[in-house]
Amino acid sequence: MKTKKLIFSLILGIIFSNSYSQISASFYQNESNSKIAIGYEFNDTLWTDFRLYSGTNIENITPEIVLNYNLVKKEKYETYIGAGIVLNNINGIVIPIGIGIKPFESLKNLSFNIELNPLYEIDFEDVFIRGFIGIRYVVK
Repeated sequence: MKTKKLIFSLILGIIFSNSYSQISASFYQNESNSKIAIGYEFNDTLWTDFRLYSGTNIENITPEIVLNYNLVKKEKYETYIGAGIVLNNINGIVIPIGIGIKPFESLKNLSFNIELNPLYEIDFEDVFIRGFIGIRYVVK
């Protein structure tokens, strides 16, 4: 429980710091899970997401915290790779690999994301390969 409080406090501290920041909101889904996310961009290449899985009650809230690095960032798309952890119902290490496609010139802060999301599940000592599609909006 102390670990969860520490991680949550760190995320809040990052979100509310006074440095360069861009807040984002996202929604990801696949055939068995969905998750909502609040993100924070430290700069043009480094950003984080605090994701919560849906379909859980208050005792089983399952957060996923990831730190992502933009490999390529262009006007119409960006590719990224990251690393993070998932806690509670799923306990593991996750490596998101994705592309965010920005199809609308008038909405440059909106992207449709496709993400490969390998997960090493610690409790099962196994690797699961998951895929998500999503939508992400960066508030500037």
